[in-house]
Amino acid sequence: MNGERTIRFLLDGEVHTVADVAPTTTVLDYLRDRLRRCGTKEGCAEGDCGACTVVIAELAGGGIRYRAINACIRLLPTLDGKALFTVESLASSGGDLHPAQRAMVECHGSQCGFCTPGFVMSLFALYRSGRDPGEEAVRHALSGNLCRCTGYRPILAAARRMYEYPDDGGAARESDLKERLLAIRVACEKRLSAADASYVAPVTVAELVQALAERPGTRILAGGTDVGLLVTKQLAALPDIVFIGNVAALSAIVRTDQHLEIAAAVSLTDAFDALLAEYPDLQEMTRRFASPPICNAGTLCGNVANGSPIGDSMPALIAVGATVVLQSAAGSRGLALEDFYLDYMRNDLWPGEFVSAVRIPRPRPGQIVRCYKIAKRFDQDISAVCGAFAIELAAGRVRAARVCFGGMAATPRRATACEKALVGAELDPAAIDRAMAALAKDFQPITDLRASQGYRSRVAGNLLRRFAMEVSRPAGGISVWTHAG
Repeated sequence: MNGERTIRFLLDGEVHTVADVAPTTTVLDYLRDRLRRCGTKEGCAEGDCGACTVVIAELAGGGIRYRAINACIRLLPTLDGKALFTVESLASSGGDLHPAQRAMVECHGSQCGFCTPGFVMSLFALYRSGRDPGEEAVRHALSGNLCRCTGYRPILAAARRMYEYPDDGGAARESDLKERLLAIRVACEKRLSAADASYVAPVTVAELVQALAERPGTRILAGGTDVGLLVTKQLAALPDIVFIGNVAALSAIVRTDQHLEIAAAVSLTDAFDALLAEYPDLQEMTRRFASPPICNAGTLCGNVANGSPIGDSMPALIAVGATVVLQSAAGSRGLALEDFYLDYMRNDLWPGEFVSAVRIPRPRPGQIVRCYKIAKRFDQDISAVCGAFAIELAAGRVRAARVCFGGMAATPRRATACEKALVGAELDPAAIDRAMAALAKDFQPITDLRASQGYRSRVAGNLLRRFAMEVSRPAGGISVWTHAG
């Protein structure tokens, strides 16, 4: 096979070449079944437990970026041009433990040991990202790793302890790793095939458009946080896959005077950083969206294109007036995100078309934006209800309002009756009661395992009240409301 039909990645600093593998092979299966690297475990096979955590390093911004990802739902061909670190990679050639490993031992952070390699790899990614990040950052970095017997106190202690040891020497090896990554940088389209499956990884938008035009039913792969589940949970064949992660133009984040544009291959981690720079009050949504390994792999455009009624990014994006850029061989078109969703998991996409970017308006003066997520757990859980609110006030009254909910209908949807009740009103208890009542005209939610119809309806109204109370609270004070009902 020629070079265009192989993938290459660094493993323990050495080039590892793969040519004879099914495109849907996961990194986890390859490590365990082919390389016998069994330190990486399989727990949930859906990116929830973190037992399979590994770290990917790649060139970024003139340096090297290390990020934890879930090996169980990451397809092996997407490692092309990157460096992979497993728990077996960490000990030095002399057998000395990495600071993350040593800290876990000395802080007694392991009992049965099943989850330990995943925790160690999340700690390794945190360690390589900078010095002692603080308690909240540590907790967030470990939010994708579950422990069932040790308890988290000694693991959190290990996260602090690892910075007390001598440096792991990684900085001294950065130059060599960078040179090796440059040597295997992906420069041309790659095509893999096995049995009845094919995998195409273009490097230009033109190649991507052509691949989709040739086979309109091709499955588009970005981070794989949803597509990977089709492989591990549904055992789907996925005969045709096109990977967009090597298209440089789709990894761009562009700011203009009017909007922030986030392209299709930008990870959720990077997209949320850019979004928070514009809308810092969306912190709750971005913090609770998913664990770092999921956000490091998944993409904002993938979440939007998936179209789940409980996708947490869409209510906030719709509330601020985002549009999607749709591209195909016929050209490109813009569409308001709220108009993109036609019905449950059915989007306004033409054959051969894909979501190439999301355009998010820059905040307007006086605009107030919030987004709240209600779920059974703080981390790693699907929303029962997600509510997003964007209003503009003038002379104490609502001049403009956009309200959107996820989990209340077959698609993420604006609450137009609620918005109408808000516009022109003051944010006082009586006005909010009227707007809450109007929500009954906007939504008739279903009952499922996550929440009942009555619960969802009541929570949606309470989120509106919470928003109004926060907005009307004096600086440094407490807002006292008397409920009219």
